[in-house]
Amino acid sequence: MPAADHPRSVKIGSDERTGWSSERPRRDGAPPKSADVSVRSRVLKPSDRLRYSPGSLLLIIGSAASQPDVFAERVMEERGVVLSQAKVRSLLAGRVAEDEIEAKAHELLEAAALKRVQTNQAVVVATEIIDAAGRERYVRLAHSHKRPRHVIMLEAPRADVRDDERPALDELRRALDAGELGQEGFQTALRLGGSTLSDVKRIVFRPEQRED
Repeated sequence: MPAADHPRSVKIGSDERTGWSSERPRRDGAPPKSADVSVRSRVLKPSDRLRYSPGSLLLIIGSAASQPDVFAERVMEERGVVLSQAKVRSLLAGRVAEDEIEAKAHELLEAAALKRVQTNQAVVVATEIIDAAGRERYVRLAHSHKRPRHVIMLEAPRADVRDDERPALDELRRALDAGELGQEGFQTALRLGGSTLSDVKRIVFRPEQRED
């Protein structure tokens, strides 16, 4: 009998974890060097089903027009796993000075992500454009607890991207396409835009299934 068709699936295994690092203090008494978070990284192709290891950190980054929070809520199998910058910002509105909302939102997101990482839970952070320094904070948070790190970049039509978002978006796109995000500590990276945004139907956090 012909084999049944199954949805295509990309598996991101638990073996794609952290690179070697050392935090031993220097003999001259200087503070210890920052841990080397660099790893081997793969640039993934869009697939209808993505599987990441349990306990992973997944950053979903895009311009406001790409609505990272809406995408994340649509594709995540596990409910309650998404931490959204847009949602945190709306909760702070009217409670925090307007010029302090962005900084406070990122502070609360990082604190919430740390709690999930500390309890071995998967965490998805859906955020609007952040630069390399912002990504590094999340990477080091997960790396310190030996959690895998992954990133998905969402793209909207360029005409819909704000001028203040473009430099960080262009920088992230260049690094991703050049395969350089492993140097930042991400085991996998994926870029979605246009029709490929709808190609991803489901994202799950499950261990790799072994064949008997």
